[in-house]
Amino acid sequence: MIFEKVTNISSKSNFLEKINVYNNIVRAIALKNKLLISSVEINNEIINELMDMGILEDQSSLKLLKDLIRENYDCFISSIYFYLKNKDLFGSVLYKLSNKERLRLQHLEISSSKPNFVDLFAGAGGLSCGFTQAGFKVLFANDIDDTCINTYQFNHPEVPSKNIVQGDLRAIVDNIDSYINSSVDVLVGGPPCQGFSSANQQRIIDDPRNELYKYFIKAIKKVLPKIVIMENVRGMLSVADQVVADYENINEFRDGIHYTYSVSYKLLNSYDFSVAQSRERLIYIAIRNDVSKNQYITPQGIFDEIEQSNINSPKFILSDALDYLKPLEALSIKNKNEIDFEKSGRKIDVNLYEGNDSLYLKLINSNRKIPFVFNHKARYLNELNYEIYKLMDQGDDASNPKIYDIMPYKNRLHCFKDKYYKLIASKPSRTITAHLKMDGHSHIHPYQVRSLTPREAARCQSFPDDYLFLGPYLKTFMQIGNAVPCLMAKRIAEIIKRYL
Repeated sequence: MIFEKVTNISSKSNFLEKINVYNNIVRAIALKNKLLISSVEINNEIINELMDMGILEDQSSLKLLKDLIRENYDCFISSIYFYLKNKDLFGSVLYKLSNKERLRLQHLEISSSKPNFVDLFAGAGGLSCGFTQAGFKVLFANDIDDTCINTYQFNHPEVPSKNIVQGDLRAIVDNIDSYINSSVDVLVGGPPCQGFSSANQQRIIDDPRNELYKYFIKAIKKVLPKIVIMENVRGMLSVADQVVADYENINEFRDGIHYTYSVSYKLLNSYDFSVAQSRERLIYIAIRNDVSKNQYITPQGIFDEIEQSNINSPKFILSDALDYLKPLEALSIKNKNEIDFEKSGRKIDVNLYEGNDSLYLKLINSNRKIPFVFNHKARYLNELNYEIYKLMDQGDDASNPKIYDIMPYKNRLHCFKDKYYKLIASKPSRTITAHLKMDGHSHIHPYQVRSLTPREAARCQSFPDDYLFLGPYLKTFMQIGNAVPCLMAKRIAEIIKRYL
């Protein structure tokens, strides 16, 4: 469930963040409809709603709630009352913050006949987002990062919390079948692999830095999915044949049957999948022997279908991702990224352009009208970098003569040429990376004197506009940069679904 009882909270910061999300969603709806949120006294209707949300066991816990959220208590109570009196304005957006509603959605999902999938190294959920959009249901998801798990759980209310597990796969894999109570249709994931520079080793993939990849293979042996989708960076091409050998060496005997896998790999670019970003990812597809035989399909055949489906798909550029977002100014005060300001943006704000959706926005939002804008906040920018950004034209990097005199890295341009780069609006975005959590110099907005916001980066990754990234401001960039573009995942899932 999204909320723990106030008497049994494991993470105070996580609890308070969700209270703030609730308050800010209500504030945005009130602002959009030019309504006031009035102060109210607690009443039975509000208490019942707090119990449905999962926060209270009964009225006796109210004092504990008040002591916990302190100055936000009156605001929270008033927000709940406003919601109860204006439910028709909210649609289903606050269902994500109600244990009762989440349980209803989970019962519907469990009873559905959708094919299922397991997502390992799930991160914030890019692969899962695409697969669920294609009509799959999540059977189990795992990641080691608590912030990623919080984001994943918030945005997947249809998945029981017990099936979204934070932890190291190395500690989980031996008991992974205790989390999974049915056969697995598809297993997806992108295990971190870093040891590509050890060229003198006979098998680079055996480098200790690639240990998690080995546990991913072990998970395949444990759950024996019908199909496996593994994604990774382009650098993994150097060990591609070794990876193929590891898949082909899988030979599990279960219930009198020998299970093996055939596998192929291909470097795919998200731009070909209608994503407004050029992002190359190495994709491996493995198919279990019985599925391959019964469905007359090979991994290479799947890749051929994927490439065929991309031929006539629309192509989008950076300006498509930046359309219909409020112009923002970079923060000029240090250490204020967590604070909302009118000029620099809010974590949750009103969508001023609702109904003006472009073709790209309709595609990433599945033709839904979304009244909010999430995570659209500009970060801090010091005076020197402000001047650098201002002088640069689209396509300029750190070597441009216009900024030579003030460029702090001018003596190290051989390795810092791309440290600063102003994006070109008429081309797909350059690859969104997790490094954006460190600074935004490599992704400078083409029109405004600032770097991309998390929402703009998320649009370049084709996340829906109502996909909210929880956690500290800078960590949202890490979550977004590490994700697989949703539209790319969706297209792959749609092809695979034909054979399940």
